[in-house]
Amino acid sequence: MGQDLTKETEIARHLGKLKLYCDRGFALAIHIQYTRPTLLYQTYDQTWSDRYSEKGYMLSDPVVGWGLGNTGWVEWAALSPHDPVGVIADAVAHGLTNGWTYSTGLSSSRTIAGLPRSGAPFSAADRAEMAQIVDSIHELTEGFETFPPDLQNRLRGLA
Repeated sequence: MGQDLTKETEIARHLGKLKLYCDRGFALAIHIQYTRPTLLYQTYDQTWSDRYSEKGYMLSDPVVGWGLGNTGWVEWAALSPHDPVGVIADAVAHGLTNGWTYSTGLSSSRTIAGLPRSGAPFSAADRAEMAQIVDSIHELTEGFETFPPDLQNRLRGLA
């Protein structure tokens, strides 16, 4: 139980750090297998979350497509030319500006983070720290499906 609490506390601490960077919320799809995340944290405003779902944006979101096919990071603005549906423009219209995506892990268990904020673009130091946070969460949740059910439920409720 002690190790479970430590894991839960560490993940909660890392999520709290991401919230400090991303004043408009973030999305973190962890250990995606067969296009489905094992764990999902989404802290965007409900208006944007509803819009994203209603429009079925996940199917055409260039951020998701890029993250599934690549590791590393990319600014959302660089993906705009590959966004015929206008997901990124709509996100910006909802206040999700200066966004970037970080993707890590093997293609069979990828973690993708969508990380916007309303202020100035993130600095290189900000990106490096946030990437380290996402990497830590990715590592801490490795083998999630083998965690005790109560820990799985507590981790699902952290966002």
